[in-house]
Amino acid sequence: MSTHRPLRIVFAGTPEFAADHLAALLNSDHEVVAVYTQPDRKAGRGKKLQPSAVKQLALEHAIAVEQPEKLNTALAQQQLAEYRPDVMVVVAYGLLLPEPILTTPKYGCINVHGSLLPRWRGAAPIQRSIWAGDEASGVAVMQMEKGLDTGPVLHVERCAIDAQETSASLYKKLAQLGPRALVTTLDDIESYRERAEVQNHDAATYAKKLSKDEGKIDWSDATQLERNVRAFNPWPFAWFELPGGKPGQRTVKVHQASVSQTDHRSAPGTIIDCSPAGITVACSQGALTLHSLQLPGKKPLPVSDLLNGYVTTFAIGVNLTNVD
Repeated sequence: MSTHRPLRIVFAGTPEFAADHLAALLNSDHEVVAVYTQPDRKAGRGKKLQPSAVKQLALEHAIAVEQPEKLNTALAQQQLAEYRPDVMVVVAYGLLLPEPILTTPKYGCINVHGSLLPRWRGAAPIQRSIWAGDEASGVAVMQMEKGLDTGPVLHVERCAIDAQETSASLYKKLAQLGPRALVTTLDDIESYRERAEVQNHDAATYAKKLSKDEGKIDWSDATQLERNVRAFNPWPFAWFELPGGKPGQRTVKVHQASVSQTDHRSAPGTIIDCSPAGITVACSQGALTLHSLQLPGKKPLPVSDLLNGYVTTFAIGVNLTNVD
């Protein structure tokens, strides 16, 4: 039997993805009594303090905003308790929740995670699912506990990962699935808690945070590199350095690429074909055709436009590993 009744919710989140979930709560029957978000950070050319997307939305709706640097103090824990929350909803917040916080709300703390747990626990589940060649992703609404993304799963929504999927496009899919899954769970939270499934910890994988260095193309396995191009879009992008030019001013970001079926015996990094359809580069396994590139200080362009001014740069026989 449904236990649907309006809940007193404290929401904790920071980026746009979290703001999408907060918006869904504000449009539901539930009451958001306070919002927790990261302290304002400097951003932009002027390095001015900028509020998070979650804070901006909360202020628009006249909701109390808390921005503690940490939650493991008696003061922070007492402050949360004073809001008398039935549940704390956590979406991409950015702070660890100590046990006294996890146990303060009546129904504890629940998290919306962008993967099919226990696969891809951790910081970069969206990117890692594409990077690994997964065929499906989704969101898991999880009861939080002390471990990293280890708690029982209350509800799951799934979606396919398309052949051309980027992290940006999958992010948009999950930003639609997540809020719906969250509200569905909250509307019948007691029933979902009763049916919660304990994760199979032996099947867990970890989605480590991305780094800029990881985006560097090594011209090894073309299949993996094509996944990297999609997984690392919009950050840090898959990239390589042009031969010649000044260090720091020769990085080329790859926006779109495909695996070429061309047979070759060329050294990895060698351009083996060049036409308006794409620049094909030999890899140690297969070949990668580059379709859209962004040169330093320029906008991303399709190869058909780029070649007008860079015919010799991307000529057949040029080896893109010879950067010195």
